[in-house]
Amino acid sequence: MKRVFEYIRPYRWAMILGLALKFIAAMFNLIIPSLLEKIIDEVAPKNSPGEVFMWGGIMALCAVSDAVINITANRMATTNTSKVTLNIRHDLFAKIEGLSSAQTDKFTIPSLISRLTTDTYHVNDMLVRTQRLGVRAPVLLLGGIIIALTMDAVLTLVLIGMLPVIAIVVYIVTKKGIPLYVKCQKILDRLVLIVQENAVGVRVIKALSKTKHEQKRFLDVNENLAGTEFKASLIMGVTNPAATIVLNIGLTLVIVVGAFRINSALTEPGVIIAFLSYFTIILNAMLGITRIFVVISRGMASADRIAKVLDAPNEEIALLAEKETEAGDENYHIEMEDVSFSYNGIENNIEHVSFKLKKGQTLGIIGATGSGKSTIINLLMRFYVQDSGVIRINGKDTRTMEPNEVRKRFGVAFQNDFLMADTIRENVDFGRNLDDDAIKSAIVHAQGESILLEKEDGIEHRLTLRGANISGGQKQRLIIARALAANPEILVLDDSSSALDYRTDAKLRQELKKHYSDVTSVVIAQRASSIMGADLILMLDDGRVIGSGTHERLYVTCPEYRDICDTQMGGVANA
Repeated sequence: MKRVFEYIRPYRWAMILGLALKFIAAMFNLIIPSLLEKIIDEVAPKNSPGEVFMWGGIMALCAVSDAVINITANRMATTNTSKVTLNIRHDLFAKIEGLSSAQTDKFTIPSLISRLTTDTYHVNDMLVRTQRLGVRAPVLLLGGIIIALTMDAVLTLVLIGMLPVIAIVVYIVTKKGIPLYVKCQKILDRLVLIVQENAVGVRVIKALSKTKHEQKRFLDVNENLAGTEFKASLIMGVTNPAATIVLNIGLTLVIVVGAFRINSALTEPGVIIAFLSYFTIILNAMLGITRIFVVISRGMASADRIAKVLDAPNEEIALLAEKETEAGDENYHIEMEDVSFSYNGIENNIEHVSFKLKKGQTLGIIGATGSGKSTIINLLMRFYVQDSGVIRINGKDTRTMEPNEVRKRFGVAFQNDFLMADTIRENVDFGRNLDDDAIKSAIVHAQGESILLEKEDGIEHRLTLRGANISGGQKQRLIIARALAANPEILVLDDSSSALDYRTDAKLRQELKKHYSDVTSVVIAQRASSIMGADLILMLDDGRVIGSGTHERLYVTCPEYRDICDTQMGGVANA
């Protein structure tokens, strides 16, 4: 909650004004029963209709004032809370965007999504309800008790005797309810994960006839979530009925005791009627307070989840001073020196990887799935920081450079990249404000000219989510065009031509060599033909480099590489 208060602080005076209005409105509400008591016991016996109408008008004025001021305060509460929630969501989104890859892995994408959506909604609901009821309910409760005490102390004691019982119920229920709400959010994270997986892999699921299986997975998690929410609601739902029962018992006792006191001439009928009105006010106020506890229970659980993301340390800011590092040879554009890294800190995903590339050269990386190919890219772009060894760009250790300083040098087409539900132009431009000529040129160089010719509206053609209305090869060409469009210093193609036919793949390599000869390239491929012309090829196996050199050298010295070439290309592999 401390983190939420930081967002409330800029709007505290507006909120205080709203709470002050709530206080004033509550006071008008508290005056009405005492005016009713005055009319019944003092004014009515005088047989003066004019005076009755006067005091009745004052009662109506108090009621209208209460309603108008209360509505105004409620609107202010909604406005102020909307601003607070807006800022929380903005900062939370920015924080999520700035999390390191390791931190994202730790939180998980589905959990971050639910924190940004469901949890911020719960915090918003908590703040709104607290402002609407947080002052009004306690003022009506305490004010009602005080005024009732001045009217008839004996009857008030009957009422006060009921309140500790309700307080105990609220405490017990809240203590059991908060952990259940935390559990609900964790289950919701799993639910979001399943929905996300199904949205991305819907075609594969249908192709493998696994729709029923996925429905069963969703049903299991959904039933778990529904059961936990039901249990939480059941426990928290005890509060209102319990409070109502206790207070209704108190109300019955008040009527019984009041009847005896009237018979004994110890009180007036107007007092009893007014007292019952105050009893109703106190009852509603107490129920309002119990509702606040329910909302706060859920809101605090969500606020804690949000705070854990906002307070996560910025791992990428800690830079090494240049004097702490050893400068490399500036003749080499990219250099990896004895680099090892593990995602889980237990088993290395790559070990002792080394290579050097001059500007304009191409590195090809090949190996089985899980051999560490993409890990090398992740380290080059500072998505993760190596456990040991040095990575240099232009002779400078990347650990001394801001992540954005490193990444702005790259143009990247990832293996599992995505396309937005937007135009071809926006998907290639990606918010970089490139001119149309650069966008079209990049698409042509990426062998995507046929896409523009097919579509009547050219680069203005609108794609559906993830490019579902174009083929896999067309998607890859647009993704490659995105990487080329800003003329990067370093080009990374992470298995990004796997959906291209051999002829298109060959033409793409020719275009890159012709138009981007000064761009240093790192190409990850499953096809040996895609990297045969590279200046340096790394053959990876289980995170280790088991062969390096040109295609000709590897074909002779590395049996694993030779097997791949022979299997894919037969006898022409080394022709």
